[in-house]
Amino acid sequence: MTGASKELNPEKPSPVESEGQGTSPKNDSIVSLLYSFAKKVVTVGIIYFVGYMGWSVAWLITPVILSVARESWRKTNDTRRAVAKASALANDKDVILARLHDLPAWVFFPDVERCEWLNRILKQVWPNANFYAKNLIKESIEPNIQQAMAGYKLNGFKFDRMILGTIPPRIGGVKVYDKNVSRNEIIMDLDLFYAGDCDISFALSGLRGGIKDFQIHGTVRVIMKPLISQMPLIGGLQIFFLNNPNIDFNLVGVVDLLDMPGLSDILRKIIVEQVAAIMVLPNKLPIVLSDGVPALSLKMPEPEGVLRIHVVEAKDLMKKDISMLGKGKSDPYAIISVGAQQFRTQTIDNTVNPKWDYWCEACIDVTHQTLIGIKLFDWDRTGDHDPLGRATVEISSVTKNGEIDTWLTLEQAKHGLVHLRMTWFKLSSDKSDLRSALEETQHLRVTSMSTALLTVFIDSAKNLPQARQQSQPDPYLVLSVGKKNEQTSVQMRTDAPVWEQGFTFLVGNPDNDTLQLKVLDQKTGSTIGSLTYILSALMEKKNLEIMSQPFQLQKSGPESKLIMSLSLRVLKRYREEDALQQQQSTDGAGSNETGAQLAHQGSIRKQDSNRKSATSALLEQMSIKEEPFVVSTLNTVMMATPPRSPNLSDGGTELLRRSPSTTSSAGSAGLGRIQLTVAYSVQRQRLLVIVHKINNIPLKDPSNIPDPYVKLYLLPGRSKESKRKTNVVKDNCDPVFDTTFEYIISNAELVNSELEVTVCTQKGFFGSPVIGMQKLFLNDPDISSGQGIKAWYDLLPESKFE
Repeated sequence: MTGASKELNPEKPSPVESEGQGTSPKNDSIVSLLYSFAKKVVTVGIIYFVGYMGWSVAWLITPVILSVARESWRKTNDTRRAVAKASALANDKDVILARLHDLPAWVFFPDVERCEWLNRILKQVWPNANFYAKNLIKESIEPNIQQAMAGYKLNGFKFDRMILGTIPPRIGGVKVYDKNVSRNEIIMDLDLFYAGDCDISFALSGLRGGIKDFQIHGTVRVIMKPLISQMPLIGGLQIFFLNNPNIDFNLVGVVDLLDMPGLSDILRKIIVEQVAAIMVLPNKLPIVLSDGVPALSLKMPEPEGVLRIHVVEAKDLMKKDISMLGKGKSDPYAIISVGAQQFRTQTIDNTVNPKWDYWCEACIDVTHQTLIGIKLFDWDRTGDHDPLGRATVEISSVTKNGEIDTWLTLEQAKHGLVHLRMTWFKLSSDKSDLRSALEETQHLRVTSMSTALLTVFIDSAKNLPQARQQSQPDPYLVLSVGKKNEQTSVQMRTDAPVWEQGFTFLVGNPDNDTLQLKVLDQKTGSTIGSLTYILSALMEKKNLEIMSQPFQLQKSGPESKLIMSLSLRVLKRYREEDALQQQQSTDGAGSNETGAQLAHQGSIRKQDSNRKSATSALLEQMSIKEEPFVVSTLNTVMMATPPRSPNLSDGGTELLRRSPSTTSSAGSAGLGRIQLTVAYSVQRQRLLVIVHKINNIPLKDPSNIPDPYVKLYLLPGRSKESKRKTNVVKDNCDPVFDTTFEYIISNAELVNSELEVTVCTQKGFFGSPVIGMQKLFLNDPDISSGQGIKAWYDLLPESKFE
């Protein structure tokens, strides 16, 4: 059959396709029937056994409740996986007709290009890539899963069969960076989505199970470096996920049949951790393409800086605990994720307003498009499916401003806020910066904070002694700085292992800390070499680094050496003066400002605002328009005024007015004016609304001063999920809120939505009387294009919107 005839008759499978489809529908129905029969037999057997033993009815009710809950959760996941798999196999027309939030990235982002040509190449090379993926799973992932499962007293994990199927990964779009990129590298991002027909079976504690419908979705960055003048022109690749990808799969077999909810969660967690350990930042998958390129240039970590995170507190969290009198409070804790790095706060018992005062630090390899994620959980309801809420912050917003202090509205929660402070530190090779770093940590009075970053690249060792007679060792290396330990891979049966692995350590004080190294033999567990390096000696080296130097091992042979590279960088706070100088150097010689002028400007800006919130950082990044005061007449302000509600009258007196900071007017209706910022982040698919302040609420009765607050709804719908509410400000006609709210909404939904703003007072005999309202169309080009608007809006009577 020719290619053309195949396209005209897609319903008729080729012989090859028929052969790869596996069992017939008749056989599938028999297997399904036997599986259902087995489940019924097991269920009846358990009930009979409970009755025979005379146990409490709780032994029967509890598994039934857990089983029903698990079945409901499983059906939801099966439906989601089926939809995802259909999207992976669909053509362009089917994808475009799918749900809007599932559209590929190139639909929304003009700088993301379609790459159907790349998908065709992947489809052709996928059978060959299968072998590489199998080896990676068998050699790297299986031993780590075995070790992790042993921590849960589950032994004997082993992959029996690995068939990755015929459906290749799909690339939803490609973005190639051409700005702020070194001339010695090429950087591109791929929107990767895999929903294949893999069939993986494994053994665990004598039981057999399988993994099907494995899916993974995330943004993969590919860095091609260094560029060389010989073929293949590219020295190597670095491949990694910018953030933790979404991973889902389905357990099948006996393991699934006997699963009391928990085993699948454990296995899912371990698999996610292993994927993160291989290729989620700061971990990278390096591939050397040219023998002339040293491994050091590809495999040594290259952090851009260190992010210090202070999780201060949260407030107004949901109540999750169940008591005899209904819902009690919660026992909240938070998990902070930065790529593959995770940190956990302590648990605060019996409160919905916890104060953690928790500090942590994360090494940041890539700032652009990397996110800080925070999830809040109740201690006795732990599970990713039922959090107290979550929030995300783009690291680029922190690095741009140096420091952020903000309250974040929790997503996937009815209510709740979390308070974060974040500080960005760049890396300095000037040892004179260490003094100010030490002074800052002493001022914080937090003993776990760091002043420097140590990068260690373990290249190889040679002439290692034998751990046993007439037997080559199986060496691996353990590194430690302070309380942090790292370990290389095991090299089998060699006295000259080559590891080529890099590690990073946060250092409290380089003058006092040391790097401890031990070479151990896996067979015997004995130490066959050790080394202690005092970091203060590295402070005296040029550029605070040593490259590819051999070190004599102690407690080893006379010729035993370890070849490694060391680099120390001092943490230096990123200040606004640095941003001004960086901008000045970027602008080139055309600028006439001197260094003194730059420093003066930086000090003025710093006095204006010592700390900027994540919201203000995002607004600066999106170039929020803040228009001057405009006289409210129809002919002069039509183009400058945002779209009005279609229910308003045509009179020019009801047009909206704007001013950047304050207003002396009570608005066209005499009900006051409200200042709002409305912005949309296309990249994050988030609508940002900041309620700044209200001015000139009329005071009709001096003995009854209003207690105003603001309610927000997204229209059409006015659902509970879209409701947002500020705090109440007592006895005030000019309240200041400065409260930020976020909505998850696609660009396509945004242009058909409105924002309803209602100002109420809490003082009322029957409910909360409405002071005034306003509606904003969100299809304003300044909002939907990502620029955003900060403006004053007249409050109008409620009757105008009925």
